[in-house]
Amino acid sequence: MPNRKSTDSIRTDALVGSGRHSWYVVVVLTVISVFSYMDRQVLYLLVEPIKQDLGISDTRMGILMGLTFALFYSFFGIPLGRLADTRSRRTVIACGCAAWSFMTAGSSVAKTYWHLLLLRMGVGVGEATLAPSAYSMIADYFPKQRVATALSIFSMGIYIGSGLALILGGTALAFISSEGGMETLPLIGAMRPWRQVFVIVGLPGVALALLMLTVREPARRGAGAAAPGGDSGKTVRLRAGQVAAYILRNWQTFLCHNVGFGLIGLANHGAMAWIPSLLYRTHGLTVSEAGLGWGTVKAVAGTLGILSGGLLADWLARRGYADSKMRLGLMAALLANLGCLVFPLGPTGFWTVVLLFPLVFFSSMPWGAAAAAIQEMMPNPMRGQASAVYVFATGLIGQGLGPTAVALVTDHLFHDEGMIRYSLLLVCATSYLGAATLLWLGLRPFRRSLDRLQQWSASNV
Repeated sequence: MPNRKSTDSIRTDALVGSGRHSWYVVVVLTVISVFSYMDRQVLYLLVEPIKQDLGISDTRMGILMGLTFALFYSFFGIPLGRLADTRSRRTVIACGCAAWSFMTAGSSVAKTYWHLLLLRMGVGVGEATLAPSAYSMIADYFPKQRVATALSIFSMGIYIGSGLALILGGTALAFISSEGGMETLPLIGAMRPWRQVFVIVGLPGVALALLMLTVREPARRGAGAAAPGGDSGKTVRLRAGQVAAYILRNWQTFLCHNVGFGLIGLANHGAMAWIPSLLYRTHGLTVSEAGLGWGTVKAVAGTLGILSGGLLADWLARRGYADSKMRLGLMAALLANLGCLVFPLGPTGFWTVVLLFPLVFFSSMPWGAAAAAIQEMMPNPMRGQASAVYVFATGLIGQGLGPTAVALVTDHLFHDEGMIRYSLLLVCATSYLGAATLLWLGLRPFRRSLDRLQQWSASNV
C-alpha cells in the first residue's frame, strides 16, 4: 500500500503549478524583471554621452556600471533574502520595485559623477529585493519537474529587459535629439537627452509595484515548509546560524555553482556593457543604431537561449540526470566560449551584430537552471537566503567585475579605446573557460548536496 504521506505529496504537486494564477504570477514577476533590467542596463547605452557630459574615463564608467551597483545589490541581497524566508515576499518585491524605479528616474538630475554613483547604489539596493523573493515564490508555486522552466521564463526578463533598454533607450535618445535635445522642466531646468531617457525608463516601475500587490503570497512547500503537524502554509523560522551552518556543509557545491555561474555572468555583463561602445568606436554606428542592433540580438537570442536552457535542464532531469542544472551550465559555458571567439571577426557593424547571436544564445541558456539548482538543493526555510548568497556571488563577480575588467584591459593593457573588441575577447574567453572548469568540478558535490537535503528532510519531518 503506498505511503499516505507520499501520496499526499504527489497530489499536492499535481495541483501546484496547474492553475492560472501560478502562471499569472510568473508573468507579473517576469514583467517586473524586464523593467528591473531596463533600469539597470540603460546606462550601458548612455556611456558615450555621459562620458562627454561628465568628463569621465572608461575605467570610472566601468566602476559606475559594474562594481558600484554590484556591491550594494549583492550585500543588501543577504538581509533581503532573509526577509524572503520570513515575511511576505510580494510586499518585499513591491517596495523594492518602487524604490529602484524612483532611483533610476532620479539619475536624470545627477550633476556630477558622484551624484550618479550614489543613485546607482540606490538602484542596486532596490533591485536586490527581486531575485531571492521571486525564486522562492516560483519554487512554491510549481512542482520541481517544472521549476527550471518556470524560472527560465522569469529569467527571460534579463534579456528582454536588456534588449528593450537598448532598443527603446536608443530610439528615445534619437527622437529626443531630433526634436532639439534639451528639455526644460520645472524646478530642474534644462535636461540633456541622456537624462530624459532615465526618466522615461524609470517611472513606469512605480505602477508595477502596485501590480505586484495583485499576486497572492503562496503557501510555502517542500522540506521544512511547516512545523511537524502544523499548517503547511506556515514557515519554520530558523536562526541565521543554522542556515549558515547548512550552507557551510555544502560549501563545495556553493563554491563551484556560485563562482562558476558568476564567471559566466562576468563575461555576459562585460559584453552587455561594452558592445555598444565597440559598435560605436570600431564600426562608426551611432549610439541609437548600436542600441537597436545589439538590443535586438539581446532580446531575441537571449530569450530563445534562456527558455531553451530551462526546457533542456528539465528534460535532462526527466532522463535521470540529478545534476541536470549544473550539467547545463557546463555545456553553456563551453558553447559560449566558441561564440566569443567569432564576433571580433565581424568586418562591419552589421556582421558583428549577426556574429553576436550565438554568443548571446549560449551564454543565456543556464540562468533559469542556475536559480532552480539552488531551490532544488535547499530546504524551504533556507531558499531565500541561499538565493541571496547566489545573487551576492554572481552579482559581485558578474555585474561587479565584468564591465570593470573590460575597461581595465582596454585602458591599462592595450592603452587604446579602439582595441575594445580584443578586450572583450580576452575577458570573455578566460571567464567562460574558468566557468566550465568549476561547473565540471561541481557535478559530484551537487549530487551530494541533494543527498544531504533528503537526510535533512527525514530528520525534520
